[in-house]
Amino acid sequence: MGNFKMVCLDIDGTLLNSRHEITEKTKQVIQNVANEKHIPVILVSARMPKGMLFLQKELNIVQPIICYSGALIWNHGDLQLNITIPVSDVKKVYTIVKNLGIHISLYKDDEWYIEEMDEWAKQEREITSITPAISDFSNLFTFWEQESTGPNKILCMAESPDIQQLDTTMKEYPSDHLNIYPSKPTYLEIMPKHTTKTSAIEFLCEEFDILKNEIIAIGDNYNDMNMIEFAGLGIAMGNSRNK
Repeated sequence: MGNFKMVCLDIDGTLLNSRHEITEKTKQVIQNVANEKHIPVILVSARMPKGMLFLQKELNIVQPIICYSGALIWNHGDLQLNITIPVSDVKKVYTIVKNLGIHISLYKDDEWYIEEMDEWAKQEREITSITPAISDFSNLFTFWEQESTGPNKILCMAESPDIQQLDTTMKEYPSDHLNIYPSKPTYLEIMPKHTTKTSAIEFLCEEFDILKNEIIAIGDNYNDMNMIEFAGLGIAMGNSRNK
């Protein structure tokens, strides 16, 4: 591992293969790095904590995890970093999305909220093995306004042409608070504006007293580009959209 002191590892398309599994070879390498060389292996994903903790357990590693593409750092139940989207922006996005007939999910801390269990929610439940909370979003918005908080992530799901239309519409939306990108043809993810995987990694660098050139970052998607470019050694997977 040379002089490297931290490994930052994306999950979908990187840690997991096409069957959403960790291969035995990958598992052995990670356990060697984390438990024998004592180098922190940080899982970094757009997923919520529930969608990452079971993988951490399978790998037998114990470190903070970076969730929602950097909006939240979860450390054994403690929130080391927690960046949210203002409810005023959430309401505007909600109106746009509903007018286009597109599914919308809201993620806050370690909870996933939907309005109804439609086909998109069922598909996501199958992929993640997580059951969402069915909620009245108007009540949720009111509660978050009272608490001066909001969701860490908005996920919009629809057929590819509808997501392309939404992406185009959202690019014209004037906001200083949103970071918008398609994570795959049928998904549009919306995070707090200045939230990136890199910003969360920088936060952990200070915690671990590690320099950027001492980091290895591995990923495969658009939202991995900044951490791959930031790290001392950045690796784009063979299936990467960043090549």
